[in-house]
Amino acid sequence: MEAPCAEPAEPTGPDPVPLTEPADGVPPVVADPSALRQAAAALAGAAGPVAVDTERASGYRYSQRAYLVQLRREGAGTVLVDPVALGGWLDPLVEALAGTEWVLHAASQDLPCLAELGLRPSTLFDTELAGRLAGFERVALGTLVERLLGYRLEKGHGAADWSRRPLPADWLNYAALDVELLVELRDVLEAELTRQGKLEWALEEFEAVRLAPPPRPRHEPWRRTSGIHRIRNPRQLAAVRSLWETRDAVAQERDIAPGRVLPDSAMIEAATRGPQTEGDLLALPVFRGRAQRRMVSVWLDALKRAAELTKSELPDVGQAHDGPPPVNRWGDKDPDAAARLAKARTALAELSEQHAVPVENLLLPDLVRRTCWQPPEDVSREGVAAALREGGARNWQIELTVEALSKALA
Repeated sequence: MEAPCAEPAEPTGPDPVPLTEPADGVPPVVADPSALRQAAAALAGAAGPVAVDTERASGYRYSQRAYLVQLRREGAGTVLVDPVALGGWLDPLVEALAGTEWVLHAASQDLPCLAELGLRPSTLFDTELAGRLAGFERVALGTLVERLLGYRLEKGHGAADWSRRPLPADWLNYAALDVELLVELRDVLEAELTRQGKLEWALEEFEAVRLAPPPRPRHEPWRRTSGIHRIRNPRQLAAVRSLWETRDAVAQERDIAPGRVLPDSAMIEAATRGPQTEGDLLALPVFRGRAQRRMVSVWLDALKRAAELTKSELPDVGQAHDGPPPVNRWGDKDPDAAARLAKARTALAELSEQHAVPVENLLLPDLVRRTCWQPPEDVSREGVAAALREGGARNWQIELTVEALSKALA
């Protein structure tokens, strides 16, 4: 499968025009059932794709719920919905959007919290993913809008605490701008993908994102604590695990981001220092603060539970891997696998450059590693294609990479 044009079109025209507010102004926030029914009726009576975005409070809250939903459709204008004020009841909106195409930027970030509200697209166009497949090196929304549409978006509140009420006017202005030009950007990117012969690739990717199952819970998520790589003592690892699990329970109960309950650095320091009393724990820098002083007994109890574990109950220093070992160990463990991976990576890098598609979008790196570590018994083109398909690769990815991978595996 050859793309007739692998390079994205160069921008033309004057310098970008600053876009500081929506053309129609910022609409009032929909926060009661009557307003929701009116907004849903307007969206249902309009035409064309629907631009959709959400605002969360990831750095502030434990949950990943949506605290604002933004929508825009030609003929209906922009709608800002407060799902919290509505108690999560968005049935009129669900009905109004049924069967429509949704346009999102980085859809995989927003779809889970939209699904919690009963909102699921029938068809999807992801402008970030489209930008990647079209070969643009920088695919942030503001960057693509500036390059392809000639406008510079007002930015600056994406990491704000969107659980705050009432929401400030400048935040709502920012939120409305995120969907102001999304459909126009979609149209330009669709034309660019068509020009490059990649539209079918993109449609397959969009559908895979739309139908992707929820991510599975991580095995031993406490091992992702920042700085844990410095700890090689099983008893200290048990202390980190106990503090992490205690912190997670507190954060979930209070709906506060775990890092705001207790920083990772504080857990690592407490685990390595091994305080025996409340006084010892309060002597550590982070634990001197007012919030930690109130919870000092909670943290000390967590440390005591870890200290009382039997040897068989302690965690392993080496983390169990679901799949191949780290690549830097392949040369010692299986030189043939290391050679296969090196050849595969070289071939994929060449295809990436040839088609102006990021190598990670050609095939998931994890799938490449797994296939090279444990190849299928049949390393013919057909056998490798079957293995890739079983691993979740899309048709366009298989057609593009199977020949190179079968040679690398052979």
